[in-house]
Amino acid sequence: MEFCPKCGKVMVLKKKSEKIVLVCPRCGYQKPVKDKVIYTKVPKKKVEEITVIEEGEESKVLPTTTDVICPKCGNREAYYWAVQTRSADEPMTRFFRCTKCGYTWREYD
Repeated sequence: MEFCPKCGKVMVLKKKSEKIVLVCPRCGYQKPVKDKVIYTKVPKKKVEEITVIEEGEESKVLPTTTDVICPKCGNREAYYWAVQTRSADEPMTRFFRCTKCGYTWREYD
């Protein structure tokens, strides 16, 4: 790992024609690599399958809670589940589906 002498950002390897150079992503400073470097591309991970719960199947697979009030009909019971919709350092998003009218809403922590 090498840091840019101009701005201090971590420099990254880039392939320029047949040469490999270190480039600062912030200020663009370039430095040739003098040592032998093994340059490999890491393939991106595939997105995992998302489970879709069809309407009417909630009672078979989802837990219920009585700690919420449906904003549409006022019912005090709902199915719930949680999904990580934002970055990993932020809390999960909770989804609710009313057991009476089927209205679905979400809450953020």
